[in-house]
Amino acid sequence: MALWDVLRTCTRSSSLDSDILEASIVPQDFEGFLHAHPRIGVIFFNGAKAESVWRRHVRPALPDDFAAIPTVRLPSTSPANAAIPVSAKQNAWRAILAPV
Repeated sequence: MALWDVLRTCTRSSSLDSDILEASIVPQDFEGFLHAHPRIGVIFFNGAKAESVWRRHVRPALPDDFAAIPTVRLPSTSPANAAIPVSAKQNAWRAILAPV
């Protein structure tokens, strides 16, 4: 299991993902990371923004075999995501423990 932010850098005016300036997005080197870790079988995202950055900025540039790795969006653990109760977030996040 690995934990890695989709973004290497970005600019935003607050802690909210919605304030990320699209033109400032620089994603992590996922191609290099996935080459170095060939046993990764699923990629989980901590919220919608991480998934959308992946789909827009990362996946299109990946070789087909890496772009085909299944992905799962989980509810954001951010306190700003208060609409989902903590217990529901915990239940959803248990998906990372299930064998693929």
